Amino acid sequence: MKSNSALLIVGHGSTVNPDSSTPTFAHADEIVRQGVFNEVHCVFWKEEPSLRQALHLIDSDEIYVVPNFISEGYFTRTVIPRELELTGPITHRLGRTIKYCDPAGSHQRMTDLLLRRAAEVAPGVPPSETTLFIVGHGTNLNDNSAVAAKREVQLIAERGLYAEVLNAYMEEEPLISKWDELASQKNVVVVPFFISDGLHSYQDIPVLLGIESEITAAASQRGIFRNNPYRLRGKTLYYASSIGTEPLFANVILDQVAAFDQLHREDAE
Repeated sequence: MKSNSALLIVGHGSTVNPDSSTPTFAHADEIVRQGVFNEVHCVFWKEEPSLRQALHLIDSDEIYVVPNFISEGYFTRTVIPRELELTGPITHRLGRTIKYCDPAGSHQRMTDLLLRRAAEVAPGVPPSETTLFIVGHGTNLNDNSAVAAKREVQLIAERGLYAEVLNAYMEEEPLISKWDELASQKNVVVVPFFISDGLHSYQDIPVLLGIESEITAAASQRGIFRNNPYRLRGKTLYYASSIGTEPLFANVILDQVAAFDQLHREDAE
């Protein structure tokens, strides 16, 4: 319990995607329900409440900051530290201690969450007869997320549950639009490696998969997400929502706080 501390969850947000911030708020609500922290707040780079307002929202003198991002990158290494005026993992300023944790998506429990999401979307389908895709954005602008996705594919493959575990991307090879050519199995499960169900997972990837012929509205503007399974291109396709929408992601955020405490306790010894 951290009854004298605050938790600040930082998301990217979006000015065009109404669903970008939804998972961040949902995870914050769950953490509030668990009663771990005295305060829990969400801020965003592209939405209100803004990152620059963050510290004005908080009364506690000890603040844990967890980026709700899928991997280390420009925002976690440059934007957030700059906007919060952080000097390192631990910043002391004006009587406050700010502890900057690793992004939620980089925690080792991500592997279990991906497996859970894949199993949930394809109940009763034998993994031994299934190709699992972890799908990222791609391009050089997202190198770190691609590295993280490749790491997860390797870790899942090492468990030997699925017949085949592959990376695919929206904008670089191997392209998710070629999923039927890449997959050797008759069953295919696709899990988007994103924090929220937004423009990519709800609009772009379905077109690339062939589920839809044209881009449609975002999640909150539609009654039904997807109707699994899809019989396409001679295979049976199961399409999951983004991994960052998994309810257990709230516990991963808390795990990053615990990992921070463990690391810096060891550093002090």
